[in-house]
Amino acid sequence: MSAPIRLGVNVDHVATVRQARGTAYPDPVEAGLIAAAAGADSITIHLREDRRHIQEHDVRRLKARCPVPINLEMAVTEEMIAFACRVKPHFVCLVPERRQELTTEGGLDVAGQIEAVTAACRRLARAKVQVALFIDPEPAQLKAARATGAPHLEIHTGRYAEATGRRRAAERARIERFAVQAASAGFEVHAGHGLNLDNVGPIARIAPIVELNIGHSIIARALFVGLPAAVAEMRRAMIDARGW
Repeated sequence: MSAPIRLGVNVDHVATVRQARGTAYPDPVEAGLIAAAAGADSITIHLREDRRHIQEHDVRRLKARCPVPINLEMAVTEEMIAFACRVKPHFVCLVPERRQELTTEGGLDVAGQIEAVTAACRRLARAKVQVALFIDPEPAQLKAARATGAPHLEIHTGRYAEATGRRRAAERARIERFAVQAASAGFEVHAGHGLNLDNVGPIARIAPIVELNIGHSIIARALFVGLPAAVAEMRRAMIDARGW
């Protein structure tokens, strides 16, 4: 039987709704607390350079109040690294970022900027922050990730989520091969992007993956059933797929 699998809930899009009206609500911190009470193992927030949803004060308040670990997604920039070193979230996930994108469109090109990523990992490690690299399941990225000293990887599952039929099966097989290789290389392996109740099962069944980070589909589902129920549904889907 596979080991238990953790659920990280991303509450960015609660802040998206707030920012659309410029009000103080809905509060992503309240959403994070509700998700944690409903069974989320961690809360993920992405402090983007354009501040389109999460703001600095959200990170600080969530860090102070949340009973489960905070996972801060961020770009590899001096501003973000310095902020994370001051606030000291439990985890940081280094992701690529483009101002024009609607959401993160792919994995971080660690191989193409290995010096910058390695320096970021070292600074964050000195601040006692654990680092994950959000990467596509490609051998060149795994090789580069090993050189950075990061302890965790998060596999970008976007291509799997967008695919159908045989192509989806092929993408799932590619993710599984990569997860096995990453775990063998000593990484704790996470995964996420585009996962929902309909497609999460095959990914949750991949034994080396110990955590899934899911946001948009949970927040969307919460509009109809409420956030506690949406978190519980996703946890149940993951647990059932895992065989626990």
